[in-house]
Amino acid sequence: SIVRGDYIDFTVDNLGNIFLLDKNNQLKKLSPSGDSIAVFNDVRRYGNVYSMDATNPLKILLYYKDFATVVVLDRLLNIRTTIDLRKQNIFQARAICQSYDNNIWVYDEGAAVLKRVADDGSIVDQTGDLRLQLDEAPAPGSLADQDRLVYMYDSVKGLFIFDYFGTLKNKIAFTGWQDFQIIGKYIVGRKGDLLERYQLSSLFLQERTLPAVLKDVRKLRIAVDKLYCLRNGQLYIYSL
Repeated sequence: SIVRGDYIDFTVDNLGNIFLLDKNNQLKKLSPSGDSIAVFNDVRRYGNVYSMDATNPLKILLYYKDFATVVVLDRLLNIRTTIDLRKQNIFQARAICQSYDNNIWVYDEGAAVLKRVADDGSIVDQTGDLRLQLDEAPAPGSLADQDRLVYMYDSVKGLFIFDYFGTLKNKIAFTGWQDFQIIGKYIVGRKGDLLERYQLSSLFLQERTLPAVLKDVRKLRIAVDKLYCLRNGQLYIYSL
């Protein structure tokens, strides 16, 4: 199926709800069957949405990197709270994500520290300086929290996996990936014309060449039992 429009970004939660962002920064939530559930319009205040996280279907995170601000929405896209990270002296946060305890992981790039931030903006916990374990600090494009580990993906340096205390557990030299995501026990990413799937426990890497129709997509995501692709402003949904 196709969701027509002029969209620049999207994400999908684990219930199959679709969140679509258009070039005017209007966010729409659609049900798995494509019915409109809610719209969030009050988005111009902080500039452009840099990233979205719908890992928790009841708590949607919008990250405005230029203003170092996280807007937290409820399932009907009403604002629950707004977190100005600059108040915690975090001025360079390239990536955020939901944390296991319903707080928010923020990677403070300036300090090379992973911080867990509560909805009121206070810092619940933080790691030490990650540069002490690494040759140089990562600059992750995405963060994810799964199975008591934090995954930090930097398309130039690869994947870094930390425990909740900031101890490096693994580093994997997958570079040049787009659309990094963790699906169950697999790490998935798109590299050129290939969709790659890696199983950490077995170190088994599978590669699949994308069909021609998927080669120029802006963004690709796998959720529930579907493949979602954003191309030319429209969202294409395929069954897996």
